[in-house]
Amino acid sequence: MAKTRELSKDTRNKIVDLHQAGKNESAIVKQLGVKKSPVGAIIRKWKTYKTTDNLPRSGAPRKISPRGVKMITRTVSKNPRTTRGDLVNDLQRAGTKVTKATISNTLRRQGLKSCSARCVPLLKPVHVQARLKFAREHLDDPEEDWEKVIWSDGTKIELFGKNSTRRVWRRKNAELHPKNTIPTVKHGGGNIMLWGCFSARGLGRLICVKERMNGAMYRQILSENLLPSARALKMKRGWVFQHDNDPKHTAWVTKEWLRKKHFKVLEWPSQSPDLNPIENLWRELKVCVAQRQPQNITALEEICMEEWAKIPATVCENLVKAYRKHLTTVIANKGYITKY
Repeated sequence: MAKTRELSKDTRNKIVDLHQAGKNESAIVKQLGVKKSPVGAIIRKWKTYKTTDNLPRSGAPRKISPRGVKMITRTVSKNPRTTRGDLVNDLQRAGTKVTKATISNTLRRQGLKSCSARCVPLLKPVHVQARLKFAREHLDDPEEDWEKVIWSDGTKIELFGKNSTRRVWRRKNAELHPKNTIPTVKHGGGNIMLWGCFSARGLGRLICVKERMNGAMYRQILSENLLPSARALKMKRGWVFQHDNDPKHTAWVTKEWLRKKHFKVLEWPSQSPDLNPIENLWRELKVCVAQRQPQNITALEEICMEEWAKIPATVCENLVKAYRKHLTTVIANKGYITKY
């Protein structure tokens, strides 16, 4: 049987008006030229609910019972790496047969979505405790103290590879059209190593490290770029230098060099890239560079310098302003890696 067309809201209201005027169903059908069954249904709905609007419909019953929903939600909460196939088998053993799509839809209604697991540094208990100690000790530091910090770090940017991942709009079977592809070569086609720094006042210097960095080269980079950056940023007396616990940074020779230069260094917990706000600048830089699609190492280096210079000083300022809030998040996350 073909599905009847739903009456318009105007027609439904006319049916109610005629009914209130004393007309019976047959007279209404004859006057409006509609079938009798929907007329009766609309009048009954109006008598019961005082409306002719469509009411919420229950739809098909859920395939997974409330108890089953609790079971699979509890399972993935305890072990987020549980697969949909595992959950299908668990429910099947409990007497409920469902598809993987049903599992996905059910968990999505519970606020759980399947996502790619992020790669983060391995944290041992000693690292977690050191991160918590750092966050708690500095949680109440005034914003002015963080404005005195010059944040630094190094990063690698590949010419081709995952840094160049982009989404495209294409038609079916057009995935290999040159416009819809990103060229790649073995081993990423080469890469460059960058070292940079910044403070709440803006960007410091960004340099390309041409050779494999060792302790001597790192000290040379600091000698040629750290103090000029501090001067360009007009850092006040007593500014603090931040770098991580890379062996080149923590070597006795480097520590002694920093001491003789009278540089005050921020004590830093190991395995804590998320505590360094410069990681946000690196992420922004890599996105901008990938969008310009450099085709060789020389162009990659030039584009990196250009895009670094375009980052507004307000971005730097806002990153530092948000630092206390980030420390609060680290504490709330019990010392584990968090998103800045």
